[in-house]
Amino acid sequence: MATVTFDKATRVYPGTERPAVDALDLHIEDGEFLVLVGPSGCGKSTSLRMLAGLEDVNAGRILIGDRDVTDVQPKDRDIAMVFQNYALYPHMTVADNMGFALKIAGTPKADIRARVEEAAKILDLSQYLDRKPKALSGGQRQRVAMGRAIVRQPQVFLMDEPLSNLDAKLRVQTRTQIASLQRRLGVTTVYVTHDQTEALTMGDRIAVLKDGLLQQVGTPRDMYDTPANVFVAGFIGSPAMNIATVPVLEGAAQLGRARVSLPRDVITKFTESDKNHITLGFRPEALEVVPQGTPDAIPVIVNIVEELGSDAFLYASLTNEFGGAEAVHSGAGDAQIIVRIDPRGVPAKGETVWVRIREGQQHLFHAGSGERIAV
Repeated sequence: MATVTFDKATRVYPGTERPAVDALDLHIEDGEFLVLVGPSGCGKSTSLRMLAGLEDVNAGRILIGDRDVTDVQPKDRDIAMVFQNYALYPHMTVADNMGFALKIAGTPKADIRARVEEAAKILDLSQYLDRKPKALSGGQRQRVAMGRAIVRQPQVFLMDEPLSNLDAKLRVQTRTQIASLQRRLGVTTVYVTHDQTEALTMGDRIAVLKDGLLQQVGTPRDMYDTPANVFVAGFIGSPAMNIATVPVLEGAAQLGRARVSLPRDVITKFTESDKNHITLGFRPEALEVVPQGTPDAIPVIVNIVEELGSDAFLYASLTNEFGGAEAVHSGAGDAQIIVRIDPRGVPAKGETVWVRIREGQQHLFHAGSGERIAV
């Protein structure tokens, strides 16, 4: 087991000007489960492949422990990779698939068998060792791919969207198994996903990338409570955060006809590029349903209610009388907001309800740069 360090690691694909990964600085502790997350094309899989040795590093370097592996062949890096598509040999049994890398390395047969049986026991695959991959379900095949990585006893596990091919229920079950397994084995793990729910539920820490640039690194709670910029705020959290860029008048953000009080020192931190505007972020649970006529309440028209049993989410449009509706957007679209409500008191579709941001639960960002304003 070892630490992993990206030291200004950069990858530029031939024929392109913009780096796929741009000067990535990231340190992963020994035994840590770190999740790389971001939208398609952000550079997360490229970062993983650079660490694996499957992509060249055009600038900077990569270390595993104290060893610079930037120019080391993949087979000599002491890593094991789990791919999205399982990559199992169809003509081999489960046992042969799991032990194949050890066989190639010349490990004695008795040692291979012992390590395969140990991994199979951990992954609940003991009864399937003599089967071929075609006789297994998708979840079982993914566990075989995990077993193949485990038997190698590497310093680092690399996982590239290993749950993408599984159905929703199995994905939830398998992500719990992977997280538990990693904590049991204590092997440093770098896990790539585009699913921020996976990232929040599995990682010790999360690294968010966008356009090849690292946006923020922190614990799941850090990312949710104190996003570093508007992109992270809108990306992390399900349903997504509501975001509005609005003018500031007399010390308060003017959200339509509603006023949102701002801490006194926030306005002193404005820059010229902000143009006396501020970007407000407020999560669905930061809104409360209030009676009509409540000061600073926002009227919204119910489009749909998503009932989840223990929770319910209101997807609503801002009414014409609100003013400034085009400044607000969310995961539901422009001029739309999402509100978490009591599932026992769900309003009807088309009904108008009034909501208000709970005091102190808004996130504040520079309108110009999108960076968080520290308060």
